[in-house]
Parts: sequence; structure tokens; C-alpha cells
Amino acid sequence: MVNIEWFKEFAVIGAGTMGREIAQVALMAGFKKVVLYSRSQQTLDKALKFIENGLQKMELKGKLNEDATTNLLKKNLFLVRDVEKAVENADIVIESVPEIMDLKQEIFNKLGKYAPKHAILATNTSTMSIKKIAEASNRPDKVIGMHFFTPVPVLRLIEVIRGEKTSQETFETAVEIGKNLPALKGKRYIAKIEKESPGFIVNRLTIASSLLLNWLLDVATEKGIPYEKIDNDFVTPPEFGPFAKWDYFGIDVVCDSMNYFAKELSPEFEPGKTLTNLLKEGNLGKKTGKGIYDWSEGKPNIKTKEKAELFNPEHYYAIQLNEGCRLLEEGIVSNYKSVDDTMLAGMDLPGPFGPGKKNYVKWTKMLEELSEKTGLTYIKPCELMKSGEFVKMRK
Repeated sequence: MVNIEWFKEFAVIGAGTMGREIAQVALMAGFKKVVLYSRSQQTLDKALKFIENGLQKMELKGKLNEDATTNLLKKNLFLVRDVEKAVENADIVIESVPEIMDLKQEIFNKLGKYAPKHAILATNTSTMSIKKIAEASNRPDKVIGMHFFTPVPVLRLIEVIRGEKTSQETFETAVEIGKNLPALKGKRYIAKIEKESPGFIVNRLTIASSLLLNWLLDVATEKGIPYEKIDNDFVTPPEFGPFAKWDYFGIDVVCDSMNYFAKELSPEFEPGKTLTNLLKEGNLGKKTGKGIYDWSEGKPNIKTKEKAELFNPEHYYAIQLNEGCRLLEEGIVSNYKSVDDTMLAGMDLPGPFGPGKKNYVKWTKMLEELSEKTGLTYIKPCELMKSGEFVKMRK
């Protein structure tokens, strides 16, 4: 087992939703110094307030370590607006900036210059190439992917992704650090991903299903169907459906991810007309008060519980099963149990292989019909799904 007791200083680059949540769990884990960086003082002020509130809630629930209090942990938090100062003594750095490759490479170029030679440099990217990000640092052996899931203090999953030149020591150390970051829902589940692919596991499966959602969104816009009716095909309000979740994450973030997948996997992932127009208008969802929904009261304005009946939930699982089979074909994962376990830990949803073992023949036919109806060729079933040979790959 790797010894991480000497890891004392934890730096987070980016103080948005993910960055501030990662900083909070680093404080809860007992790091002696947690440095949170942003260029914006306003962003840092908002992050401080968020972290204070988060720690207070955890304290009231008795979820902080023995003898730890909000006031004591706050003393270990340092807010800075200078990158060099933020990482000059860091043992581990986690970058959490928007999903724009040029921006991430710019950050990692600075991390390579300013962080101590021993420091682990981790990116919280949800989709992008660790190899390409690492190249900018000039020390790719120290670069790793550590993809957290929001809310970070609650959900158990961290995907740890090896880049092409990530050393074994860096990989094992990142896994061990991840295991020691607390989560409200229980023991951390670390998905060890030895070979990178766009979206890794969770986002690879969920963004594959976004192809259909993107198509449905444009259909709703063209036909004047209230968006919540399609969300209601998935969930029962007040639970967030997929369109409400896109608003919650940010339309800009969603479009960035789709555009990356369009480059890496298929042009069919490009955002549709509705998303493109929202992005141009600056209607980015919850953070701007308006997106697919009106968020002026801090939550999506859902006006009806009626369903559109345009979506069969089995389509969602069929697309995810197909993408999971692609991960097996590509050697990203060696068994399907790891995919199902990762989906459960990160999304609180069962993975596709459990039901897929019994339904792959029916789902194969469904995807072939759906592909013809929508014109989406990417969702055509792959050979491993069609043959059912994946059932032999449980472990």
C-alpha cells in the first residue's frame, strides 16, 4: 500500500461548483492546508460561503472527524488569486476549470513550472484526453485524471484515469488519496481506468444517450412540446429529468462535452439547434436564471406532470448497454461488473449490464429501429452487444 501520510498540502485550481466541493472534502479529509485558486475574488468569496455552509451541515450531521469543527477546518483553507503561490508547496494539485482543452493545457503548463517536482498533478476533466493535458506540463509521469462527481461531498465515485505516460507510483498514490476523501453516502468507490477514452466510463455511457436527448429536444422545440413533458417521460417531478440536469450542469458545459465527443467519436454528437441557440443567447441554465427552463426562483419551473410519451426508458438502457459493450471491445475495461459498479457509485443508478443480460436481443432490435427513425448511425448496436458474448465478461 502506498504511504500518503506525508501528503499535507492540497491545492485546487478553479473555485466553481466542482472546485469548491473538492476543496471541502479535502478539508474534511484532514489535509493541513487546502489552497483554493481563482482569478476572481467574487468567485472565491462565493466559494468560501459555500464551503462554510457545507461544513456546518456536515458538523450538524456528525459527519466531521472527531474533534473537527467548521471553525477549525476553515483555518486550513487559503484563498489565493495567484497560480504560482497556490501550488508552490502543494503535494497534490487538482485542476477544475471548464472543459476547454486549450485552457487546461495552459493551466498544466503553469503547474509544470510552479508546482514542486514531487507533486501529483490531477485533472478533474470529465471527458478529455489525459495524455493531451499532460503533454503541456512537461512532466506527464506525474499527471493523472481524477474525475469527481457532484455533489462531491455526497457521491462516492472518483474515476482515476491513467494517461499514456502516467507512472505506476502516481496512479497508485492518486487511488489511495481518493480512497481517503470522505463521502456522505459511504466509502469511496475508486474506478481504476488503466486506458483513457473520451468520457471514461460514466460520461461515455451518459453522453452516448445524449444523442437521443439532443434529438428529442429539437423535436420538442419544433413541435412546441413542453420540455418538462419529455423530462416526465424519465422521472417524476420534483426529481430532475435529463433536460433539467443539463440546465443544472450548465448549457455551456454540456455543449463543450458534446463538441469534444463530436471531434473524438462522431460528428453526430454536435449540439442541436436548441442547445446552440441557448448558448448563443447566454441562457446557460441555473447559473444564469434561464436555460431550457426558467430558473428565476432557483429551481426549474415545471408546469405539468404530464408525459410526452415520446421516450421509452428501455431506449436509455439499450444505448448505455451498447456503449458499455464498446468499452469492452476497446479494452477500456476488462469486465462489465466494473461498469455497473461505477454507474451505481457515480449516478445512483444501476448499470446497463444487469438488465442487459436478459434483454440484449430485444434491445438490439430497438436500437436498429431507433437508428433508422432518428438518423443517428452511432447508436447502431455493436457486434459484442448483438452477439451477447459480453455475458461471459462479468469479471
